[in-house]
Amino acid sequence: MNKNIIAIIYAVAAAAFYALNVPCSKILLQNISPVFMAGLLYIGAGLGVGILYLFNFKKEQKSERLDKNYLPYTIGMIGLDIVAPILLMLGVKYGTSSNASLLGNFEIVATALIALIIFKEKVTWRLWIAIFFITASSIILSFENIEGLNFSIGSLFVLGATICWGLENNCTRRMSDKSTYQIVTIKGLCSGFGSIIVAFVSGETDFTLKYIPFALLLGFVSYGLSIFTYIRAQKYLGAAKTSAYYSIAPFIGTFLAFVLLKEKISTKYISALFVMIIGTAFAVYDTLIRKHLHGHRHTFTHTHNGITHTHTISHSHLHNHFISDSKHGHHHSIEELENELKNEIGK
Repeated sequence: MNKNIIAIIYAVAAAAFYALNVPCSKILLQNISPVFMAGLLYIGAGLGVGILYLFNFKKEQKSERLDKNYLPYTIGMIGLDIVAPILLMLGVKYGTSSNASLLGNFEIVATALIALIIFKEKVTWRLWIAIFFITASSIILSFENIEGLNFSIGSLFVLGATICWGLENNCTRRMSDKSTYQIVTIKGLCSGFGSIIVAFVSGETDFTLKYIPFALLLGFVSYGLSIFTYIRAQKYLGAAKTSAYYSIAPFIGTFLAFVLLKEKISTKYISALFVMIIGTAFAVYDTLIRKHLHGHRHTFTHTHNGITHTHTISHSHLHNHFISDSKHGHHHSIEELENELKNEIGK
C-alpha cells in the first residue's frame, strides 16, 4: 500500500481515537467524578505511551531529550493539561456530548489568537475567516436562550478547556523538536496525577472501582493512541496536512454522541454545525495551502533578422498551491519570453 495512503489512515485514526473521548466520558461520568476522571484519562495516556517509550528509548539521540532550557514550557504544559481536561469533563457532565464535541474546534481559534498575541505569529486572511465562523458557531452553541442571553454552563466549561489547550499547544510547539514519546509520557503522568491531587483536595473523588480500568483504557486510546498515530501520520504527511485531517475529530465525536447516547438534534445545533463546517473548511484550506517563491529557467529559440538565437531567462514567481503538489509548473509564450528578454537587455 502507498505510504501516503497509510499516513492518511493514521491521521484519520488519530481523529477517530480522540473523538471517542467526549461521548465515552459522558457514559463514565455517571460513575466517576469529573476531576478524578480527567486525571485517569491522562494517567492512562501516560502509562500507555510510557510503555511504548520503553521500547524506543535506546533508539533516541540524547539531543532529542528535554533539558532544563525547556523547563518553563514543560511546567506550562503540565499546568494547563491539569486544568483543561477538568474543564472539559465538567462541560461534558453539565452539557451535551454533541455540543462539547463540536465546540472542540474552538481550539483552532484559541491556538491561532494566542500564537498571534503572545508569540507574534502571522494569521492569514483565510484563518481570520475561519476564526470568525468557528467563533460564531461557538456562540450559538453557548447560549441556552439567545433572547434572554442565558449561557450554557456546560459550553462555557468546554470553551475554557479549548482556551487552555490553545495555550498548551503553543507551549508544546516550542518543544516540538524534542522526543514526542518523552513529552507525552511526562504530560500524561504529571498532568494526570496533578488532577488526581486536585480531586482529593477538592473532595471530587467519587468513583466506582470497576470503572477505573475503562477510564484508563479510554485515556490510552483517546489521548495516548491518538497522539501516537498523529505522529506516525506526520512522518509522511507533515504537520500541516495531518492537522487538517485531525480537524474532523469533533464531527466524528458528534456522530458518536447521537449513536451512543441517543442525543436529540436541535435546530440550534444544526445551525451551529453548518457554521462550524464553513469555519473548519477555511481552517483546513489555510493549512493545506502553501505560498512561496519559485525560481524558473526557460530556454527558448527564436529567429529574427534571418538569424536564429537561443536564450535562457531566469525569473521567479510567487505561487499558492496545495502541499501535496510536489511537482508544478507554468507556461510562457515565446512573445512573453521575448518581451522579458528585452526588459533584461534594457536594464
